[in-house]
Amino acid sequence: MNEPNPVLHPDLHGRVAVVTGASRGIGRALALRLAREGAAVAVAAKSEHSTERLPGNIHETVDAIRAAGGRALAVPADVRDEDAIRNLIERTVAEFGRLDILVNNAGAIWTQPILKTPPKRFDLMMGVNARAAYIACYYALPHMVKQQWGHVLNMCPPLNERPAEGKVAYMMSKLGMARVALGVAAEHGRDHIAANALWPRTIIESQASIGWKMADRSQWRTPEIVCDASLAIFAQEPPTSTGRQWIDEEALTELAGITDFDGYWCEGRPPSEPIYIDKW
Repeated sequence: MNEPNPVLHPDLHGRVAVVTGASRGIGRALALRLAREGAAVAVAAKSEHSTERLPGNIHETVDAIRAAGGRALAVPADVRDEDAIRNLIERTVAEFGRLDILVNNAGAIWTQPILKTPPKRFDLMMGVNARAAYIACYYALPHMVKQQWGHVLNMCPPLNERPAEGKVAYMMSKLGMARVALGVAAEHGRDHIAANALWPRTIIESQASIGWKMADRSQWRTPEIVCDASLAIFAQEPPTSTGRQWIDEEALTELAGITDFDGYWCEGRPPSEPIYIDKW
């Protein structure tokens, strides 16, 4: 029997993580995974109640972590609200005594052309995506600087010059998150704080992929590929791996030596013609 890959299972005992958008999808899966590897996790999202349209909430995620023996804190947070983000960071530090990992995962999506994207929708995406990531870093970084250790991970695609036809506003807001990650990496490298961006190569099974009818389940991978890539990043000492704009496959290959990704497909095998979103 093969030994577990230590890069995918780093010892995070004593570490504290904040994950936004952790009521469902990738955020929930990553919060559970961080707790499984030993971290205490602040589970943040707007959803406190599960509905048929949006199943899952922060309390269910925390209950699942605690049922597995982990430590977790549910913090309701509309990340468009600066006070809510400040409260999230302050409550996390008050409860667990420190903050080591910040995952800016909360996201708003709207993939429509400019003339079908009113200013109100544009403002929503900028607020939930780029602005929230910036503010979360603003309040989290002093704690990481104080302890001279930290990881910031923004869930967003790498910077590029492609026109993003049909999703201009969405990509503006997501690429703003990449700029935040690169800026933090440059400004805080000497503080032993890493900041990176991470984006999946394929569509991931989530409420967004379901709600937006992004192809079908045969084209989706499970959130575990993003979780594994995230843990591979967190397994690195901050000064050694920062300022990168990772695609999940690239992170797994370079950091964990994984080159076979077939097991991550929802249906256990790759489709004949996969849809790749790393070139959005």
